[in-house]
Amino acid sequence: MNLIPEPTKERLLTLMRLLEKNSPAAGRAAGKTAVTSAELEALTGWSSQTIRKDISCLGGCLGDESRGSPGKLGSNAGYTAENLVPLIKRALGLDHPRRFCIAGLGRLGSAYLNVRFFEAGEFELCAGFDTNVNRVEILKSPAPLYPAYKMEEVIRRFSIEIALLCVPGDAAQAVGERLAAAGIRGILNFAPVALNLPPELAVRNVNVADELRALAMKINV
Repeated sequence: MNLIPEPTKERLLTLMRLLEKNSPAAGRAAGKTAVTSAELEALTGWSSQTIRKDISCLGGCLGDESRGSPGKLGSNAGYTAENLVPLIKRALGLDHPRRFCIAGLGRLGSAYLNVRFFEAGEFELCAGFDTNVNRVEILKSPAPLYPAYKMEEVIRRFSIEIALLCVPGDAAQAVGERLAAAGIRGILNFAPVALNLPPELAVRNVNVADELRALAMKINV
């Protein structure tokens, strides 16, 4: 997985999503089961050459089973989810479920308790935490909810790897440090602050204001 450049990983994730939407089950309803590189170019804005180059990385990282004739991964008829999605998942380390928790169950955190895309089986919601004990008791959730003081114990007990950090900015650093100490390996940070955490802990920052600014810059061209 580490042999694949980061920009290629991001594009492969998008490619996987597009192919899954064009899976055999969905494709039969629409009368097709494959998507061509030209169609992917129109959908993504990437060149066909870039798409083919990204897909060629799968062979280099996964060994001989994904190499060979173009028809093994795709052909002039297009790429299919059946052929490519398992290879992309394996190359990116997404071929086994990951356990995650939600730290902070305010409006944002509680909204993620019942998000349906977690039902795909790639991620398992194991716990939610909040300092407000009353909130923990009244929220409806498919996973158990706990007061924040049980965070370390529960994360270790269930071997949770990933956390959605949905706390206010002034609490984010302290909660992030607790998550790291408990064994969390990756944090999706929704707080509007930068976290100072050990470099081996993967952090992705989701800032809606920055995304809106980036979008405004694009439409201002």
